[in-house]
Amino acid sequence: MAEIYSYTSTAPVNIATLKYWGKRNISLNLPTNSSVSVTLDQSDLRAITTAATSSSFTKDRLWLNGTEEDIDKSARLSTCVRELRKLRIEYEEKLTTEKKKIIPLSTYKLHIISENNFPTAAGLASSAAGFAALVSSVAGLYELPQTPEELSVLARQGSGSACRSLFGGYVAWDMGVKEDGSDSKAVSVAPREHWPDMRALILVANANKKDVSSTSGMQTTVATSSLFKERIETVVPERYEAMKKAIVDKDFESFAELTMRDSNQFHAVCLDSYPPIFYLNDTSRAAIRTVEEINKHAGKTVAAYTFDAGPNCVIYFLEENAEKVIGPIRSALANAEGWNSTEIAASLPEGFEQRWLEVLSAGVSRVYFTKVGDGPKKSDETLIGADGEPKK
Repeated sequence: MAEIYSYTSTAPVNIATLKYWGKRNISLNLPTNSSVSVTLDQSDLRAITTAATSSSFTKDRLWLNGTEEDIDKSARLSTCVRELRKLRIEYEEKLTTEKKKIIPLSTYKLHIISENNFPTAAGLASSAAGFAALVSSVAGLYELPQTPEELSVLARQGSGSACRSLFGGYVAWDMGVKEDGSDSKAVSVAPREHWPDMRALILVANANKKDVSSTSGMQTTVATSSLFKERIETVVPERYEAMKKAIVDKDFESFAELTMRDSNQFHAVCLDSYPPIFYLNDTSRAAIRTVEEINKHAGKTVAAYTFDAGPNCVIYFLEENAEKVIGPIRSALANAEGWNSTEIAASLPEGFEQRWLEVLSAGVSRVYFTKVGDGPKKSDETLIGADGEPKK
């Protein structure tokens, strides 16, 4: 077999505090509104992808979590591979013009192997991490000179929110105005180091594949919701600026209120769709009431809930308030998997309403306790074997 060239990259999950929902151009994944997110630490949640190429490979192939997928049957995957290859061609042409030695990797087929360390398609932003890792690994393999901001335009075409996973810290996805989508990209609001004490507790209410995909749900909402127009024309533009300011100012109470209000409205718009879309369940609603109870006993807003297109609750809080937030929840979820990352013990303030905790106890299967993290990273690990297929 001819030489195999490979590059491995990891990429993070990001959880939006100002939601992206609705597309003005489906094929280009152009959003109807801008959004803001927090990138989470990859030691807890990440996708890892090895991109490899060789003159001996006969076709482009992809393996996801051990199962081979047909790239040609996925327009989003095909688009990412095509656009990355196009950038490599441009790069090779430039080096040829400069009379520099170049290996014609653009003419070779790709083998891409990707794995997540968390449930796929369960509302935990698996596609965002997956496509960000794919783009980062192939870009690394191809030695592309494009910046994360420029690559985010391409990642967006694979999965909209994947563009935000090209950055660490606090990230905005500017919806842009151009029809070709060239200005619809992710930009950094602030790096992880700006506000490093942000923490996130994820309550996995249901790790099964959701019954309405995000893509399908968005199309239904855009076509049928009467509340949707007000959201994208008035509400989100105002919140977009306010959210970025709260992050820059490290104003947690403003950040928290905006986060919870936007999550509520996002799901209200889903409910206003016809037929209605239900991403939240009884466990989700119990998590909301629990966060409200935590804030009530703290005497101020110390925790903020948010839900993407799924039932899993993400709770943001600052490290200084970890005991106030984790204590009551752990009292209900002492036996849940995932607590090994924190030593904070279960504790319950006097008079704390426990009926919501009882629902959480029955409905949450595991937790992730994590923090704000960095963007994609090169990894020394490889998922590919000497035969050009996934390691056995």
